[in-house]
Amino acid sequence: MKEQLKTIQIIHLAFTLGVAFAYYFLSDLSSFNDLFTLPEINSSTIYIAIIPMIAFISGNLMFKNMLGKIDKKLKVEDNFGAYQTASLVRWAILEGTAFFIITTNTDFILFGIVLIIYLALLRPSESIIQKDLKNL
Repeated sequence: MKEQLKTIQIIHLAFTLGVAFAYYFLSDLSSFNDLFTLPEINSSTIYIAIIPMIAFISGNLMFKNMLGKIDKKLKVEDNFGAYQTASLVRWAILEGTAFFIITTNTDFILFGIVLIIYLALLRPSESIIQKDLKNL
């Protein structure tokens, strides 16, 4: 389990740092105060404000749905592959949404940063994996 845990943690780190570096290089973070000013939301930009919420909800639903299909009689180590796949799907949805925001409209950079922080908080550990697999 320790080797598998290290692998999934490295994958998670790559997801998180990849999108964080993209935000650093693709955005103008020189004006820190501008990050916390919400842009004007109108009919042409409302979808950019809604997409992060949809990504959060759909990522978590897909994660739980994929974990719901595993055999609960098996040990945690035997279900690790399904857990890793479900985690990758959730992380990819969050990362893809963050990339979409930075490439579409940089005025909504705060929403992308919130997604990156949430992605970082999803770091897998042995206790979290066991809890997620037992609370199905």
